[in-house]
Amino acid sequence: MHKRVVPTATKGGPAALSAVLDDVLATGAALAAAEAAHTRALAAAGHLALDVMADQRATARAAELALREVASEIAAAENLSDRTVQTQIGRAMTLVDDYSHTLTAWEAGALTRAHVHAIADIGSPLPTDARAEFDLLAVATADRLSPGRLRARLTVLAERLHPTTITERHQRGRDTRCVRIVTGHDGMSDLIATLPTVLAVGIYDRLTQQARAIIDTRTGIAAAATDAPDAGADSADPTASTDTVRRNTQSTTTAATLTDERTTAHLRADILADLLLTAAPDADPTRTDDGPGTLGTIRARIQVIVPALTLLTPGNENLDPAELVGHGPLDATTARTLTETTTLPWDRVITHPITGAVLHTDTYHRTTAIDRHLRARDRTCRFPGCTTPATRCEVDHTHDHALGGPTTITNLAHLCQRHHTQKHLTRWQVKQLPGGVLEWTSPTGRTYTDEPLPYSPTARFLPDDPPPPDPEEGPPPPF
Repeated sequence: MHKRVVPTATKGGPAALSAVLDDVLATGAALAAAEAAHTRALAAAGHLALDVMADQRATARAAELALREVASEIAAAENLSDRTVQTQIGRAMTLVDDYSHTLTAWEAGALTRAHVHAIADIGSPLPTDARAEFDLLAVATADRLSPGRLRARLTVLAERLHPTTITERHQRGRDTRCVRIVTGHDGMSDLIATLPTVLAVGIYDRLTQQARAIIDTRTGIAAAATDAPDAGADSADPTASTDTVRRNTQSTTTAATLTDERTTAHLRADILADLLLTAAPDADPTRTDDGPGTLGTIRARIQVIVPALTLLTPGNENLDPAELVGHGPLDATTARTLTETTTLPWDRVITHPITGAVLHTDTYHRTTAIDRHLRARDRTCRFPGCTTPATRCEVDHTHDHALGGPTTITNLAHLCQRHHTQKHLTRWQVKQLPGGVLEWTSPTGRTYTDEPLPYSPTARFLPDDPPPPDPEEGPPPPF
């Protein structure tokens, strides 16, 4: 692939650069040979697993487990993920079995790893019996081409060798459409949507047009603000008062627009997020002619862990950062915004201060099961003598949640609004005993106990029937 012309050794830069170039090419060739050898070794490991299972008439599941077993062995030795190694084994087996010319050229240093991956990727949709011809032509085509230019040539070549039409393959390809997320660094991730190309291009183009419209509006407002007359000119003309009022009402919007420095790329991402999080989809089967269906009301659900000290001292967030569960650390500003705006219940997690082990969890918001249990247990307000139905009462934490009281049935009871207020704003005190019993202490120190009204027993026990008389003893005495 490379024709090296060794220049005449001269003093200065050219000779030194020539020596470096020789080293780069030599090490590149050695690296290519080593990578190809590693590929053959991985393929041999994969074939070994399949050969062992072939004698046992293995199912597809058993073959998969055999490959997984081998991959796990190699991964443990190389300190890698077994999934990563199994993917490498699969690619290696494909190269050895279907792309022998490509692998040979790679070993000889005529191709780089990027060229080899391009050939394997573009040839993957081809049937196995068409790959041999594609392999031979691909190596010949790759001469003096970069991987990017090679891909363009190979795409056309693969189309010519494919036995089915693009339309037929597109119908099958639509079954691969999906959305996936790849977690990145610094609280960022890639949201990847695999779609038909015409839809993907259309979405991107629409986002671009919307972003440019915002930029054009921003530019226009900035120009208008620069050319606008000053306030003194308006005040001298009584007829200009309406224009002045209108400009004043628009000042907030104008100021926000003028400080907007988002690029087209930023705006594409922000508009996409707004559309996906707030719009009602047309594919909603519950949609009616009068408006959007229930899919439009569904909101995103995420699990966030926010350490209390991180909220109080955001400057130390690196010591114990907030976390978006499953995706990594979350910046303190976003975490604080979520805690202030969410209407969903938050779970409180009590952990061991040394080991970090979870000791207890609860939430201020009650579950439906807890509410049902409390209504069945209490039936009325639990202040002594009050008969307000529980359905018209409020559920109170006997030991205040803000002071560490858990949200459990052993710390909750129904109180009407009157007695709920009395409990918090007077000297009355209450504690909950086992069985849902409330012990109230008055300002004078007297105690009053309120027990849940018991239900009638569903089972009644009757005395045993008397045993029948023994005929040999005769009739029972008259008294």
